Formats: sequence, structure tokens, C-alpha cells
Amino acid sequence: MIHRTELAWQTPNWQQSLANAISSLDQLCKYLELAPSQLPFSADANRQFPLRVPYNYASLIEKRNPRDPLLLQILPDIQELNKEPGFITDPVGDLTHHPAPGIIHKYHGRALIITTGACAIHCRYCFRRHFPYADSGIKRTEWEKTLAYLESHQEIDEIILSGGDPLVMSDQTLTEMIDQLAGIAHLQRIRIHTRVPTVLPERITGSPLMEHLANNRLTPIVVLHINHPNELSPSVTEALKEITKNHIFLLNQSVLLKTVNDSPSLLTLLSEKLFQAGVLPYYLHLLDKVEGAAHFAVQKEEAIALHQAMMESLPGYMVPKLVMEQDGADSKLPVTV
Repeated sequence: MIHRTELAWQTPNWQQSLANAISSLDQLCKYLELAPSQLPFSADANRQFPLRVPYNYASLIEKRNPRDPLLLQILPDIQELNKEPGFITDPVGDLTHHPAPGIIHKYHGRALIITTGACAIHCRYCFRRHFPYADSGIKRTEWEKTLAYLESHQEIDEIILSGGDPLVMSDQTLTEMIDQLAGIAHLQRIRIHTRVPTVLPERITGSPLMEHLANNRLTPIVVLHINHPNELSPSVTEALKEITKNHIFLLNQSVLLKTVNDSPSLLTLLSEKLFQAGVLPYYLHLLDKVEGAAHFAVQKEEAIALHQAMMESLPGYMVPKLVMEQDGADSKLPVTV
């Protein structure tokens, strides 16, 4: 079972940073030297999906700039209240592929564990912003059922830890979980999907977690979520070095977001900076059509043109695959003309 106690070596600094994250408009405006009237903040949108941003990430936002692309990713915006056709609460069908406690099993050969509902940051375009974590996420009391499901499906050779964000959990909880998953003989790889190294890099630096992950039987992969070159600060790149020095594969998924990163030169720079930091650009996603995020949507034709411009500017290994997720499909779908 997964225990609650902490190991003596667990460093609390990142947990303090997480606890002190900005969670109100007043805090955000004071830090960024903006007047509340300069921002399209919506109290109703904030009640539906509360503002949450660690100071480390906020420090990357240009002060006195209400249109900063990093700010737009985390600000509860009045546009979130618009009801747009086709934008729904479960756009990728997670709830219809939920066969066991904490498990989402949509694709052949791999399954995903909803480790926690908590995140270090609340991204306004998140496809799980309406996900019922209390009902569908992993529960300590049902962990044995989760393991039993995985053990009974021998076609699964890769397990994905997602959330929320698994790296907001303690080292002890995660290492126990990883060790128990490694005990399932047919599992070969473990993937951790996380935004934490980008928004809370102190969580990685100095933690023994990555070393434990690398020394586990399962081949480890960490999939980051970085959308903009400005997110790759020196402290973030140091955290990424902590991961790569343990010979862990580092991949990145970006979401194509209107007014945030829908520029060929910016996306090209992002790929170059990622590769320089030891990260392989993996996916560039079209926005999942989640309710409240329609104002971020980039049209398919424009996305294809942006991707073509990247292919013309970058070597092939730096060009992420342009994909979309569709409920009921057997895999991510390539976006083509």
C-alpha cells in the first residue's frame, strides 16, 4: 500500500513554494505591478477553476505587461464563460475509458494512472479542468484494485503516471508506487507526465527521486509540458540537467495556443531551446476542445501552416509531430490537410 509518512531525506522547500503559490488576483497584480482593471479577470471563471501559479513561474512573466504569453496561460479570463459549440467538459473521453480505480485505458499497450488531482499550476486550457478527481482518481484504499487491473492485462507494457501532476506527490509516495508497478512483470516502461520541472524546478533539484526512477527495472521517460521559450529559464534548465544526468529520456509536449505561441519563429525557437536543454520535441497538440478554453483555439489550417514553417526551418529531429486527440480513436491522430 502507499503510505503517508515522509522519509527523513524529503526536502520541504518545494512543498513550501507550492503552498505559497499565488492564488488571488490581488497577489498576482501586486507581483506583476499591474492594476486589476488592466486584466480581463473573471471572478466566476476563477470560482470554476481557481488561479494557481508558483512564484518561480510568475517571475518569468514580464512585469507591467497584461498580454504576456505566460500570463495568458494562467489568468482566469472572462472569455472562459463563453459557451462555444463543440467545447465540452470531457473532450478526450477519459471518463468513458475508466475501467478500474485511477486507471484510464484508451490505447493498446499502455494505460494511464490518475495519481492525484493536484497540480503545481492551473493552466486555463487544461483538458482535465472539469475532471471529477474525487470520483475517478486513484484512491489509497483501492490501490490494490488498480494493481490487479494492470496485472490482469498483459498487453500493457507501458504505464503513464499523470494527474493532476504526479510530481506534486512526495518522493516516498512516488517511489513506493514505482516499486510496486515494477513488480508487474509485463510492464517495461514508465512515463511521468509533468509540468512541475517548468513551474517548480526546485522540486527536481537535489531530490533523489530521479535517481531512484533511473535505477528502477522499468525504463523511465519524463514527458514535459512547455509551451513557450520563455518558460525555459536557467533554473528550469538546471532541473532538466538533473533529470538527464540520470539517463532518463526527456520529451516535450506543447499545446498550440492562440496569442501564446501561434508563431512559426517562436515555435522554432522553442524547439531549438528544448533540444539545447536535452529535451526532444515530441508533440505539438491542437487544443483539446474543453469547455472554457475556446479562446485559445488555433484553426487546423493555420496549425498546418505553422508546422510546415517549422519543417522548413528545423532539422527533422527537432520538429514535433502535429497531432490531435479524438475520443474513440486508437491513438493520437496526425493533423494533415
